[in-house]
Amino acid sequence: MSKRLIIILLLVPLLCFQTYSQERKNDQMLREEVSHFGQAFVKIPYPGKQALNDLSGKVSISSVRDKHAEIFISPLTVDWFITQNFNYEILENTETKGLLTASSVKEAMDWVSYPTYSQYDSIMHSFVSLYPSLCRIDTIGKTNYGKYVLALKISDNPDTDEGEPETFYSSTIHGNETGGFILMMRLADYLLKNYNTDSRVKNLVDNLAIWINPLANPDGTYKNGNTISSPVRYNANGYDLNRNFPDPDVTNVPQKETADMTKFMRAHHFVISANFHSGDEVVNYPWDRWLRLHADNEWFYAISREYADTAQAYSPPLEHYMTELDNGVTNGYDWYSINGGRQDFVTSDLQGREVTIELDFNFVTPTTRLDALWQYNWRSILRYIENALYGIHGRVTDDSDGKPVRAMIYISGHDRDSSQVFSDSLNGNFTRLIAPGIWTLQVSAKGYYSTTVSNVSVVNGMPVNLDIKLVPILNAVDTVTTPVIKIYPDPANEFIRIIFPERQVGKVNVKVFNSMGKEMADFQDFAYEDTPLVYNVQGLASGWYSVMITNDKSGIVDRGRFVVVSNH
Repeated sequence: MSKRLIIILLLVPLLCFQTYSQERKNDQMLREEVSHFGQAFVKIPYPGKQALNDLSGKVSISSVRDKHAEIFISPLTVDWFITQNFNYEILENTETKGLLTASSVKEAMDWVSYPTYSQYDSIMHSFVSLYPSLCRIDTIGKTNYGKYVLALKISDNPDTDEGEPETFYSSTIHGNETGGFILMMRLADYLLKNYNTDSRVKNLVDNLAIWINPLANPDGTYKNGNTISSPVRYNANGYDLNRNFPDPDVTNVPQKETADMTKFMRAHHFVISANFHSGDEVVNYPWDRWLRLHADNEWFYAISREYADTAQAYSPPLEHYMTELDNGVTNGYDWYSINGGRQDFVTSDLQGREVTIELDFNFVTPTTRLDALWQYNWRSILRYIENALYGIHGRVTDDSDGKPVRAMIYISGHDRDSSQVFSDSLNGNFTRLIAPGIWTLQVSAKGYYSTTVSNVSVVNGMPVNLDIKLVPILNAVDTVTTPVIKIYPDPANEFIRIIFPERQVGKVNVKVFNSMGKEMADFQDFAYEDTPLVYNVQGLASGWYSVMITNDKSGIVDRGRFVVVSNH
């Protein structure tokens, strides 16, 4: 054996020991970072799409760029992360350098410093004191540490539900992403101050109910008390709140802040909303959790593109603001997938339309940059909620007495994944945001004959207003429970009623096929208790048709047949 080979054999275990020792040293440093700051920020080489998706279910991925993934590690995830033996680098915690805390409410409202928590609370209540006819304050809930999660409603009649489209801006669900926190307070100030002098602002306030929640995670932002000194991504319990919302693919135990926010959003059915973040500069639209595209993907891309283009136009060219990924826009899943995100919950479960707007590469925006961030974004922010004034607007009422009806407005062949909308039971109003085109709406409600509204022409930047009257069904047969699917009349030439078997519970999907197996109609997420489903068959050719009822949760499938006798 040569001397060189002997030396190599002796060095190999030494080098392995040194590598192992360095890894253990890094692990200890990681634990100390998490213990001291409440979190650690690391990066790993890009592991591939599937591995990244799997990793996203365990830790909070913040961004994916330059062939690496950036990850936040919390006290809840540090031990698991270390056991995976990733090749990782701890990134320096520099977020609070150059952070200026306001000395007073007056100074804070110059919007170039950060308020204390008590100053923030005073600012929000001062809006109501100064502009009582234009705004009111609501409490979404209280955090684990007893801080209030506040929302400001701005409207020309803030104490009245006028049936106007409701919009929602929310920021800083991650406590260390602070740029949007200041922007949202400044937005409220801008709308209120300019209501009587700016026609665009007046139009928004007069025709929308604008809700603004500047700080969704006060415990994370004000981790150490009344000032922002060491903000963290997580809530007081170490949870990432933007991975904690209801999700069909994972089981989440909701944190208090999530449960309160979910209840608040369910109560208001926001037509359009946005969640402001930092850590990148891009508009992220649904889906975050699914590879498949949203039914209104064209519309989502267009409004996201408009936001980014406007922000670019009003920022210095050399700064290249909001030019990440697809020049400032990305589909969430294409970037990196997450489950339990608010954006997908709102868009799927609540039939809303929400995007995630990443405002700044800095998590904590330096105070010297706060004014620039406003100048780059305020026009985009106004234009985004302006979309709630466009698309298809309508009112659904009972043809016999004019009372409002809660109905489902569905576009066959287009809607999927709960992209349909519902009219409000209090006033019958609905808003359907959708890309320009010619659309056919199917309107259905429990106890009413369905109706079809054809040739609805949607033009960009213009509203379409519809007045839809539904004829009530007066038939006792519809209320009798049945062990099997019931379809009548059969044969039919106008409408059929589909009564679900009593064993079908919860939400079901109903499809109609012709004798050749071609799908003719698709009703998704129809509630069992809303039986019967009334279907207009006047557009169908004579012949026999089949109906299939499926239940995603139970797996139960029911089938039935009916015959159409055409009048033509």
